[in-house]
Parts: sequence; C-alpha cells; structure tokens
Amino acid sequence: MSDALETFRAETRAWLEANCPAEMREPVKSDSDVCWGGRKFRFKSEAQKLWLERMAAKGWTVPEWPREYGGGGLSKDEAKVLAQEMRRISARPPLSSFGIWMLGPALLKYGSHEQKLAHIPGIARGEIRWCQGYSEPGAGSDLASLRTSAVLDGDEYIVNGQKVWTSYADRADWIFCLVRTDPDKPKHLGISFLLFDMASPGVSTSPIKLISGYSPFCQTFFDDVRVPAANLVGERGKGWDIAKYLLTHEREMIGGMDMGSTGRDGMSAMAKKALGEDGLKAEPLLRADIVRHEMDAWAFGLTMERVKDEAKAGQGVGALSSMLKYYGTELNKNRQQLLMSIKGSDGLLWEGEERGDGDLAKSWLRSRANSIEGGTSEVQLNIIAKRVLELPGA
Repeated sequence: MSDALETFRAETRAWLEANCPAEMREPVKSDSDVCWGGRKFRFKSEAQKLWLERMAAKGWTVPEWPREYGGGGLSKDEAKVLAQEMRRISARPPLSSFGIWMLGPALLKYGSHEQKLAHIPGIARGEIRWCQGYSEPGAGSDLASLRTSAVLDGDEYIVNGQKVWTSYADRADWIFCLVRTDPDKPKHLGISFLLFDMASPGVSTSPIKLISGYSPFCQTFFDDVRVPAANLVGERGKGWDIAKYLLTHEREMIGGMDMGSTGRDGMSAMAKKALGEDGLKAEPLLRADIVRHEMDAWAFGLTMERVKDEAKAGQGVGALSSMLKYYGTELNKNRQQLLMSIKGSDGLLWEGEERGDGDLAKSWLRSRANSIEGGTSEVQLNIIAKRVLELPGA
C-alpha cells in the first residue's frame, strides 16, 4: 500500500473517530434508524442529522462521485479505505437512497451537465428522496410492455398512466419514471426516461399493505401531469438503454442488502446470546446451519467486492448483477429464516415493545418479496443461463 494511501487511512480514521457520533455506531434496529433524507424526512435524533451533515459536507455520502456534483472525488482505493474504516468503528451509512443506489449512476452516465448539476448535489446531501416508476399492473417481468404515456405538448410532456410496487412513493419527493413517448415504435424503442416532482398536480399515491404489516410499496397514478421536456434524460425513445443500466445497479443493491449484518455481525454470537452457550451446544443442526450461512455470506461479500472492483476498472457488471441479485436474495431469506429458528416461538411475537413490536417476524415475512422485486428469481436464473453461463438452448 502506498504512503499516500496510508496517510489517507490515518487521516480518515482520525476524522471518523472525531466526527461519527456514538449513537451512529450502534446497530440499526428498525427502519426509523435508517436515514433516507428528503423534504418529508424527520430525523430520529440530532446525532442522525449531524452524521449526515458532516459526511455530506465531505462528499462522503457518495465518496467516488465527482466533487463538482457534491461527491467526494475519491479514487476506488481511497473509497475502499473509507469503507474499511467505517466498518472498523461500526459506523452506520449516513444516508440510504435510491438516488445514490440507482438514479445517480444513471445520471452520471446519461444525464446532461445541467441535469447533473440540478439533481446530483441534492442526492448527495440527502435533500431529495427519489422513487422508481418502472413496474405497472400489466408490465412486471415484461417491463417493456409498459403503457404509461408521455405526449409532447410544446415544451412539456403530459403524462398519464399508473405504476405499481413503487417503493416509498408516498414519502418520495421526485420520481424517475419510464414512459412511452413513441407508441408507434417497437416496444423497446418507444420508451423514454423522465424525471418529475411528486408534488406535481395530477400525481397521487396509494400504499399497498403487505402481509408483514408494512406498506413500503404504493400504487402511483398520473393524471395529465405536466413535466418540463428538459427533464427527459438521454435521447427520446432510448430510455430502455438507461432502464437496463439502472436495473444492474438496482439488482446489485438488492443482492447486497443486509451485507452489513449477514454473517458479519456474528450470527453465532446472536445465537449464543439468545440460547445461552449450553443451549447452543445442544443444537448441532442449528450450529451447522449458522456456520454454513456465515461462510456463504463471507464468500458472497468477497464476490461483491470483486465485481465492484471490476466495474470500477471499466469491465462493467452487466448480467452479473442478476447473479448477485439472485444469490443475495436467497442469502437474505436464509438469514431471516435462521433468525426465526434462533428465536423459536418468541420470534413469532407480533406486537409488544419486549420484542421490538414484532420486527423479527415482519422482517421474515418481508424477505419473501426479495424473490419478486427487482426482477423475479425465475427471470434472473434465465438471464444467468443465457448471458453468464451461455448455456446451449437457454
């Protein structure tokens, strides 16, 4: 490791020690512990707000994005050091954001300089919360069949249609949305990528309650919504290219969910705490399942790091994102199942402060949706067979 990188590590370690509040070094216990940012967001504590402000001021909410757009401008090696030093003190991510995970990379690749200046700094500072307008009632796995229309009227598009499973649409400030601008063209060629404010007249949302009791997903309706034509990203009718690029980041994000607590938080220690050392010794099958899960989680974590390094080196992720999404999905479902096994009948408690108001049972039920969101597991397996393994006849 170079002297410059060692110097950066020492400076980063000192800065984190001095600026990361103690409360932000504790494990995330519920969704309210997660900082999503946006106009409607209410900070849970002053420490949560302070941690975001300090990291955003350094550009470290998005450490590798260009400084001119609010990023940290770090090299991939410096960003890796920052991540290592944050893990060393168990620092929480200062900001969770679809803008960071999905829209930002797409804007950096396809957006105009003006669009980058207008939107990326707000993403980096957590000022605007974004949602994703992709799936429709008749366009799920076959996303290119979407029918939400955008008709050009002077210097505006008039948008009409419906989206479904729009995560946190009722809490979002803006939406990045796939619309059909050229209905006479083949379905993949008539789609455009449009950005607009969720406060625009004609936009409405309706939460969808899940079996877990949570309502992160919404139905979203557009009735004669007027959107400036300048909010079209890339070329008109070429939105499918942007959509595919963004999906690779979404699937990588879904695949990597809970990596901070999948195997790396020591599920063995959690089991020992819940069952006692003697109780855990009396459960050889459970011990074997836990060790197998932790080994799989470490292997997956190393694979994620390898793929990210390859992507930063210009090799791209492409269809490998389907592999990450599929395996990460199965890993998270397995983790939730193991947690339920560790807790036993106590894990089924649905209400009451004693068990976190049923968070464990609700998270277990919520994990079932991982196999559907971001592209079903069946679709991912088809992509892996065709584009990764190149199996004959796939």
